[in-house]
Amino acid sequence: MKINRILTLILFLATFACQSPKFDLVIKNGTVYSGDGSEGQVLDVGITGDRITFLGKLGSFESDEIIDATGLAVAPGFIDMHTHLEPILEMPLAESLVRQGVTLSLGGPDGNSPLPLDSYLDTLEQMEIGPNLAYLVGHNSIRRAYLGNIDRDPTEEELAAMKGEVDKAMDAGAFGISTGLKYLPGTFAKLDEVIALSKVAAAKGGIYTSHLREEGLGLIDAVQEAIQISRDAQIPVVLTHHKAIGVKMWGASKKTLALVDSAHQLGLDIMMDQYPYTASHTGISVLIPSWALEGGKFEERVNNPALKDSIKSGIVFAILNDRGGNDLRRIQFSTVQWDRSLEGQTLYDWIVREGDEPTVEKGAEYVIQAQLNGGMGTIYHAMDEEDVERIMKHPMTMIGSDGRLSKPGIGHPHPRAYGTFPRVLGYYVREKKIMDLSTAIHKMTGLSAKRLGLTDRGVIQEGAFADITIFNPETVIDQATFINPHQYPQGIEHVIINGNFAVKEGEFQQKGYGRVIRKNKP
Repeated sequence: MKINRILTLILFLATFACQSPKFDLVIKNGTVYSGDGSEGQVLDVGITGDRITFLGKLGSFESDEIIDATGLAVAPGFIDMHTHLEPILEMPLAESLVRQGVTLSLGGPDGNSPLPLDSYLDTLEQMEIGPNLAYLVGHNSIRRAYLGNIDRDPTEEELAAMKGEVDKAMDAGAFGISTGLKYLPGTFAKLDEVIALSKVAAAKGGIYTSHLREEGLGLIDAVQEAIQISRDAQIPVVLTHHKAIGVKMWGASKKTLALVDSAHQLGLDIMMDQYPYTASHTGISVLIPSWALEGGKFEERVNNPALKDSIKSGIVFAILNDRGGNDLRRIQFSTVQWDRSLEGQTLYDWIVREGDEPTVEKGAEYVIQAQLNGGMGTIYHAMDEEDVERIMKHPMTMIGSDGRLSKPGIGHPHPRAYGTFPRVLGYYVREKKIMDLSTAIHKMTGLSAKRLGLTDRGVIQEGAFADITIFNPETVIDQATFINPHQYPQGIEHVIINGNFAVKEGEFQQKGYGRVIRKNKP
């Protein structure tokens, strides 16, 4: 009897061992990049449900669906470290992001985020969303709620309340705090205020990302300020969309990267994210002195002749020395609600159209008029290619689009909204060869996931979530341009989010499989 039982057990185990593994999806023969910066290997990936359940070489197997990825790169889904998700309620599938290969997007940058964050995330969780979404809490949003756009320090009671807002947002799942110290009202915040709020985020494992106080002539001081915040608040820092703006600052990335390296030698945790373009995008108001906008009294101030002269002088200085790039043709309009015919045109074009002399002084007058009309989105062609490449190659640089969710035909967005990640892979890796493919993928995936404290996304490994982007390294490229931005990229063959096809054979599936990801919550 004992021998029979042993034989039965052996037969059962042999039968079990001979069974082919069963998957929902198998990706065969692709060059798999784990996301940690190591070279790609030709492997098979098995997916069951929303997880990667096999990584290696499969023999016999069963699968509901098979992708032959021969000649294709199989990477973790890309993580966008800086996304303007403000239109997400109107564009929940976020096609402009997902078609780039993005499977996780970090929102709430530059100091602006929804408040209260908890109820907003609850709303998103009830929706069908395209990519996975994570959020930061915005310092500007909090400051505006308590102080408005006024240039003053918070009282002790107000600061305590602002700290409470950060604490509540962190409990709701925020990944940290963002600041926009170039913009109202963050520009009025003293260093002590920013450190106090950052300490609250740090206490719950959060990070600090900052649109620096200056990215032009004051860039070096602004980087030093961010490093001081990291030191005093004991918080990891991201210099977001890091750049050197304005002709006079071209080459300054040598100094800023040296500051980052020095900070690391002192034990501080400083990183950067970057978009791969030589033009930035923000409002026309960035050319206007902050004091002139304070308290919403811009119109009142420009109607005062003495103040208007000072405002105009400040704008002229910005055009010559900062985002204006010392050329009216470098200032290009994106979204102009009050005159759609200006979208895609430059400040030079507008002045000439009106029959005026295109001088810098006249340009300042038109900037004032644009602000009085309600403002406009503006693209500033004021960066140097060498700075872009130097920053991109730094080992602490991640990729973030800084793009706003976009739909074809709506406005004239910066092309980064459609092309950031394919541009890095196609233009900077394949064509310019400034870094290899595995390094670029690491900057889009594993490095970003590590910054966010995520261990099961941004990597291809057994047990990780099945967020995967499959692309053709020989053809992947951005197609969006500054003249014609509404163009989806080429070469992104498949995008898999939580085990489901968001893009299949290059076609967007019009379905959302993303999830809201809250820090420290399952």
